[in-house]
Amino acid sequence: MTRKPKRKPPPSPEPYPDHPSPSPAQCLAVRDALLAFHGFPEEFAPFRRLRLGLDSSPEDKDGPPSTPPTVLDGLVTTLLSQNTTDAISRRAFAALKSAFPTWDQVVDEEGKRLEDAIRCGGLAATKAARIRAMLRGVRERRGNICLEYLRDLSVDEVKTELSRFKGIGPKTVSSISFLFLQRN
Repeated sequence: MTRKPKRKPPPSPEPYPDHPSPSPAQCLAVRDALLAFHGFPEEFAPFRRLRLGLDSSPEDKDGPPSTPPTVLDGLVTTLLSQNTTDAISRRAFAALKSAFPTWDQVVDEEGKRLEDAIRCGGLAATKAARIRAMLRGVRERRGNICLEYLRDLSVDEVKTELSRFKGIGPKTVSSISFLFLQRN
């Protein structure tokens, strides 16, 4: 007696088609319940508005429009977030921008002020060297310190551009691509 080979079912769009629970509707309900309880994380709100193409959130209509973060700000923030918590990396970025209002000042500074400014984020010497080298590289290649041109490139071109810099690996490139370079 010969057996008929089993037919494979067509591929399912669901990641776990054999598991009836949780359903997509249940997942959305849990997400909505968590958002209702905890609220949308404030630190992600600017990125969400940017991704959706909004200049400001509906709550900000009475106040001045918020300025979306630059690609370079996002890249430096991501570098500072390596091996530390979000709260500490935000503090380090705020200290960096307070000590150096422009990126040219960071590049032109020769002493240890950059390290001192970001010391609270840990690995200050390594991160300072990488930030300074990246900023110098951008200025040498582009003539000014700005990465907004990356918004017009394909994902592969962005990967190529950012991978030139030491300390920027696949995870950092993915973060920057997701947060700042999403196409609508």
